[in-house]
Amino acid sequence: MALGFVSVIRSSEGDFYTSAVLIFIAAIFDGLDGLSARLTHTSNKFGVELDSLADVVSFGLAPAYLLYSVDLNRLGNTGIFISLLPLLAGGYRLARFNATLQGFDKKAFSGLPIPSAAMTLAAFVLTFTPDGIVSNMNRSAMITLIIFISLLMVSKIKYPKLPGFNKRGIKDEPVFFVLLVVSLILLLIMGFKVLFYLFFLVAVIGIFNHSYSFFFRKKST
Repeated sequence: MALGFVSVIRSSEGDFYTSAVLIFIAAIFDGLDGLSARLTHTSNKFGVELDSLADVVSFGLAPAYLLYSVDLNRLGNTGIFISLLPLLAGGYRLARFNATLQGFDKKAFSGLPIPSAAMTLAAFVLTFTPDGIVSNMNRSAMITLIIFISLLMVSKIKYPKLPGFNKRGIKDEPVFFVLLVVSLILLLIMGFKVLFYLFFLVAVIGIFNHSYSFFFRKKST
């Protein structure tokens, strides 16, 4: 939550690069928080609600204000509405998640998780507009991406939960770990620029998996 707040401040100061990086750091802490809760079996309703509040700030408000500050403020009320979409969609998705949560261990998420959505949007800024200079083509791409990611968050497309970083996790999800290693190598070689393509690929793969499962089940029945 604190990192999301600082990210908003950096956006207001025109430091878009730092603002985007802070969203990634918040996502790392969010992942570590969830991992520690599962490992120590200390998950509870209070923690779920507090985590959701932090997510709204760090992965809803922070990226929404980043996108508004970097360029969409030039579009007046239309820019305000467009930049609001990730915040509104993320808040709706979190509320739906909490309302349907049964137990604290889920195998899959309904809709693109808000941290993944936030990192995709922040990665776009890091890759294409870190200095705040946005071409007409990049503006159109940004608006399209915002709408696309927001729709994925409120959709019912299934996205798998990250597997455990242990022998069982590797055995259950070998493809995930191969992709993880490849992603880390690309990150070391290409830097932050590769992040957008990786997170965008994750979002698109979810659509293909959902479509494949839907048609496969339909044919089998």
